[in-house]
Amino acid sequence: MDVRAAAPYAMNAALIIPALNEEGAIGQVLEEVPDGLFAAVIVADNGSRDRTAAVARVHGALVVREPARGYGNACLRAIRELPEGIEVAVFMDADGSDSPADAERLLRPIREGRADLVLGSREMGGREPGALRAHQRLGNFAALLLLRLLCGHRYSDLGPFRAIRVDRLRELEMRDRNYGWTIEMQIKALRRGLRVIEVPVACRRRRAGESKISGTLWGSLAAGAKILWAVARFSFSS
Repeated sequence: MDVRAAAPYAMNAALIIPALNEEGAIGQVLEEVPDGLFAAVIVADNGSRDRTAAVARVHGALVVREPARGYGNACLRAIRELPEGIEVAVFMDADGSDSPADAERLLRPIREGRADLVLGSREMGGREPGALRAHQRLGNFAALLLLRLLCGHRYSDLGPFRAIRVDRLRELEMRDRNYGWTIEMQIKALRRGLRVIEVPVACRRRRAGESKISGTLWGSLAAGAKILWAVARFSFSS
């Protein structure tokens, strides 16, 4: 599908939503996506055992399947399935913790030619009570501190809500298959000289179910360890 004339904006953008067992939230998330903002909305189903894919299709999303588990795997699959003519990719979680209304705030600096990568910062924006648990914020802080020490750059967040020019995204040659995806992008963006901007975005409590990562102590520790390893790995790799 060629979408070069599908969106009433100077640049055609696609929204990518990796999803795993988010039947209870994905419908509401898709309903909140602003009309006309995206030329394509892609839900990357990462092996869900519920009706996530069916609900997404009912709400008009293009569903692509990636059975190999891992956040990075789902993102990479969606990138491979981008329709022709897409110039900007926006990544957002499927659980409702991101507000789709903030997508325009992410896209604006790219469309104005001021940025190649725009990161949605939950620390700069407003947070609903209970949206980020204490161990999540601690893990985020530790990863950001390590990144600053190794790369000399101060990011405020590692949040998943972000927009990036597709041509620059392909130049990054993303490799991480799991939780290190976001930090890999931020480190490589610095190394490749991308223009990076952070903007405030809302952080909400997830709309249904329990987080696969932060819902349990083990899940949080495992994810935190992988993220810290990713910081060290990509800080010293080319």
